[in-house]
Amino acid sequence: MDADRLRRIADAQGPFVSLYVDDTRNTADAQKQAQSRWSAIRRHLEDSGLSEHVVGAVERAVLYSRTGVGRKGRAVIAGREGVVLNEPLDNPLPVTHLRVSDYPYLLPLFEFGAFKPPFVFASVDHLGAELSIHSDAGIRTEVVEGQSFQVHKPTTAGWNGYGDLQHTTDEAIRTNVRTIAARITTIVDESQAELVLVCGEVRARTDVASALPRRVADRVVFLPAGARGGRTPEHDVEALIDEELARRAHDARNTVVARFEEERSRASGFAVQGLPAVCSALRDGAVDVLLVGDLGNATVVSGEALTAVAADADSLSEVAEAPRRIALADEALPYVAVATGSTVVRCDAVTALAGGIAALLRYPRPSAQKPRANMSSSARRVG
Repeated sequence: MDADRLRRIADAQGPFVSLYVDDTRNTADAQKQAQSRWSAIRRHLEDSGLSEHVVGAVERAVLYSRTGVGRKGRAVIAGREGVVLNEPLDNPLPVTHLRVSDYPYLLPLFEFGAFKPPFVFASVDHLGAELSIHSDAGIRTEVVEGQSFQVHKPTTAGWNGYGDLQHTTDEAIRTNVRTIAARITTIVDESQAELVLVCGEVRARTDVASALPRRVADRVVFLPAGARGGRTPEHDVEALIDEELARRAHDARNTVVARFEEERSRASGFAVQGLPAVCSALRDGAVDVLLVGDLGNATVVSGEALTAVAADADSLSEVAEAPRRIALADEALPYVAVATGSTVVRCDAVTALAGGIAALLRYPRPSAQKPRANMSSSARRVG
């Protein structure tokens, strides 16, 4: 899911239903369990006074959406007019999260695998490849078959014509490899894939990677071939793919935390933390990256517009906004970040942020240049 799709939620009208639920369907009674979960969810939605139109739209998303293989979760967000987001999650949540609020609850999307970079999975051999293209449009598969089929060399040189056949075999391999590499390159350019996972026997995957142009080869990560030989089905290495995506997400988070740490230590004005400073920066559209840690039950106040947020009513009044509502900070702040084009990074428990919230800014703010004496210690990089 890309940020543009998420930002469209900001155009919807509340109240919002935010539902995160286990969507695993790998047992014989999975449908019965889903119906049981939905019955409890429906009662809560009806008690919240939502229209039957909204409740019915959420029901269809929960019960009748296409599910993935293995243990999965699902995120459903609905506004006044119906469902505005229906997204599978790589990881099922341990418990159902259901909120009805003036703000959509977006934070779990950044924690449970809704955001994955577009990538290509290529299971290759010297005859061709099976490709899967993962993007915001879904998953598309195709098969590439080389035009040359004599790719196996003779096992002995003790017969006339060995040299000619060896040359023919080598040329057939090169032809097929070029065909595979050309198709992967086209797909990467069209899908803007950030990652190319190449799976296969060592020589086959190395030959294909070597034939790719540098801009594509730099995105390649090798995965081992399956134990059965031949082209490995994607589901056989799904755990390895998930590990690679998780590693990249972890590295990206560490990079952001390290940048925050550096900017704050330099008192550059590009880093702020704590509810008052972050709310002020969000209100002004100054936040580039919002870092969200443990906000607990912290609340903020907001004005007529959902994006007019402050740590308290007095701070909001200072910018000529009358307080209209009190909202949970873990709902309001990620929403404002998304609505104003900021990136949201979910930090884990070992990242220390004052008040559980911090931000990297698009431009320096004078109030951020000198850290207050009562602020907590700076964020530590995730190990």
